[in-house]
Amino acid sequence: MTRRQQLWLVIAAVLAIVVAVQVTSSEQGPSHFVAQADIPTVAPGVDVLAGVGEIPARIHSHDYRRDAFGESWTDDTTAPGGHNGCDTRNDILDRDLRDKTYVSIKRCPTAVATGTLLDPYTSALVPFTRGAQIGAAVQIDHIVPLALAWDLGARAWTEELRIRFANDPANLLAVEGEANQDKGDKEPAQWMPPNAAFHCQYAMQYIAVLRGYGLPVDAPSVPVLRAASDTCPRG
Repeated sequence: MTRRQQLWLVIAAVLAIVVAVQVTSSEQGPSHFVAQADIPTVAPGVDVLAGVGEIPARIHSHDYRRDAFGESWTDDTTAPGGHNGCDTRNDILDRDLRDKTYVSIKRCPTAVATGTLLDPYTSALVPFTRGAQIGAAVQIDHIVPLALAWDLGARAWTEELRIRFANDPANLLAVEGEANQDKGDKEPAQWMPPNAAFHCQYAMQYIAVLRGYGLPVDAPSVPVLRAASDTCPRG
């Protein structure tokens, strides 16, 4: 089985569980999109954390290394489009930005040259221009941060699974750079998007990633995630 096939099995598993807890969706304006997805609608009485284990608290480890999740973005696990010569970062920029122009770089024929990000974390409009400082204004955030995932159990994963996690489009979002730096590797108990209108989508995607990868939630984040899910439309 290829890595691409494995990725979509993970995503399919996440979607299957979401369906099992009766989370549906309804269309809203693009300012509230999660990577162009619809706003989740939560059925009354549904436990949004069903199937997610719980630990008393996050224990920060001192052995986390970014390269444990791969040294850079890969083209093995891409956003929809498959092995297209563009690494995951370029795929996510293409997925999440609007009003785009393109340039061909190295093996990637559709790298975003310019575009605009409607930042879900702050609701700000952020212009993007490819150049020496392309990482400053628009960054790619791991919704469940890599260092947090490490502390929650990813240290015991195979290297292949960690690389898949780091490049999984379901866990990636183009966001405003300053907001991403402010978030760092914080769990929901320590950080939620300043844009409260995005709390529903952020919480439900965060929970879906935990569930899909068998990661637990820290107890202090439980009431935060439940409160955020309470802001979702009821279906």
